[in-house]
Amino acid sequence: MTPPPLFSIVIPTYNRPERLQQCLNAIAQLDYPHEQFEVIVVDDGSKESLESVVIPLQNTLQLRLVRQENGGPAKARNAGANLAKGKFLAFTDDDCLPAVDWLTQLKTRFERSPAGLIGGRTLNALPDNLYSSASQGLIDYLYTYYNPERNPSSFFASNNFALPTHQFHQVGGFDTSFPLAAGEDREFCDRWLHYGYPMIYAPEVQIYHAHHLTLRKFWRQHFNYGRGAFCFHQARAGRAGDRNSSRTVIVLFQSIDLPPLSDE
Repeated sequence: MTPPPLFSIVIPTYNRPERLQQCLNAIAQLDYPHEQFEVIVVDDGSKESLESVVIPLQNTLQLRLVRQENGGPAKARNAGANLAKGKFLAFTDDDCLPAVDWLTQLKTRFERSPAGLIGGRTLNALPDNLYSSASQGLIDYLYTYYNPERNPSSFFASNNFALPTHQFHQVGGFDTSFPLAAGEDREFCDRWLHYGYPMIYAPEVQIYHAHHLTLRKFWRQHFNYGRGAFCFHQARAGRAGDRNSSRTVIVLFQSIDLPPLSDE
């Protein structure tokens, strides 16, 4: 019998086949033994089939493609985690390129902290794009604030963190009531700490983020981050008090929307 993989890499994706292909190509170049990790791609209701992207790499990677109706990245990540066979879950996004030693560095960290949530560093893959660079600069600032060197960490973005699979399920996975791809990772980290589990920032665990932004997309992205932050605070307050009040606010935000962007 083939032993289960150590890692299950979960990637939510939606309408970005070219970026997904680049992400999978980068994963195929990892210096970690391919028989010791699997890749689960969750198609969140893309308009076109992603089989043409996935099938050519199935001879190289332990790679599965599953499809769900569009429900957002939190729901997609949970769906991938429910299928995972690995001892550890490693989350990234379809517009990210893991460094060649990504899993190797994660394994080293888990050998020291087997019950921790390990958060890596995100690097800008598009330094010539002003808005992508500005967005990454803001993320870097937040990481400095929430993950100080001499104090416990408290926030990691879900495009680059890993944790034990059984603990992910124990804390309940990602909160799928969040209306956007914003804030659900912050809420998950806060709930993780609420359970008393450690968070460890590991800047040597690196991925490159290739999110091409225009001024309009930059504005839309950070407006959504603000909405997500508001929902996070409501959900956090609801954990100690009336959860129904936080759900009401989240539903209210779901009814306030901007014109959709084709690649977001």
